[in-house]
Amino acid sequence: MAEIARSSLAGKRIVITRAAPQSEALAKVLAGLGAIPLVLPLVEFGEPEDFGPLDAAIAQLDQFDWIIFTSGQAVRAFVARSMDLGASLNPAESKLRIAAVGPVSAEAVRQTGLPVEYVARTHSGVGLANELGERLRGRSVLLPRSDRANPDLPAALKTHGAHITEAVAYRTLQPGEVDRQKLGRISTGEADAVLFFSPSAVQNFAELVGAEHFLGLQNGLAITAVGPVTAEALRKSKVERIVVAADTTSEAVVQALENHFAMR
Repeated sequence: MAEIARSSLAGKRIVITRAAPQSEALAKVLAGLGAIPLVLPLVEFGEPEDFGPLDAAIAQLDQFDWIIFTSGQAVRAFVARSMDLGASLNPAESKLRIAAVGPVSAEAVRQTGLPVEYVARTHSGVGLANELGERLRGRSVLLPRSDRANPDLPAALKTHGAHITEAVAYRTLQPGEVDRQKLGRISTGEADAVLFFSPSAVQNFAELVGAEHFLGLQNGLAITAVGPVTAEALRKSKVERIVVAADTTSEAVVQALENHFAMR
């Protein structure tokens, strides 16, 4: 019987900086390949300080042509608030079409029973705006997202002639409690890779371990950006050695990590 090739991730300690519920699927895949997943949540999500703008947008949902979701959390927060208000989200009752920045956010939409009109090929907000292009001209676009979201997407949408309504659907926060023991082990080199899924996670990690120490870790730690926006955040933090996963799917993350460790 032919021997099954051993994954280059076998025995590697991979830190996942997402919230525990969002980390389960990826942790299971990594463990199945022989890696040792370590979950260290570096962001938490909270309700908006003011629901007013979001509630107003939900009440006038039939006035929008597009709603754009840039994360699974945006989908969950938006749908939860809509349900609280008893609002219908069925696009069949209106002209509303849904676009998603990548496959993970698209899947979060589909899990609610709603259809997705368009999924960005480049898995970034700006990429999505550019791909939709003329389809946005003169259209009303609702953008529910984090209070700390990147401003590049609204700017890109406006360049294509869209009329933008932004509404904070959730707040991105530093966790109230961080596993200091686990953080210390990572900080002293007892990990092989750390996965960042958002600029907020990058910022929080740098604040927790110190910016200079963070830069020093790249010599022995595979600092991995999940998606181009997070990669850019790492570059702005002056991290030079970055492993980049194309999107937040487990397949993309595993491929990026396996390629990196296989080359080493």
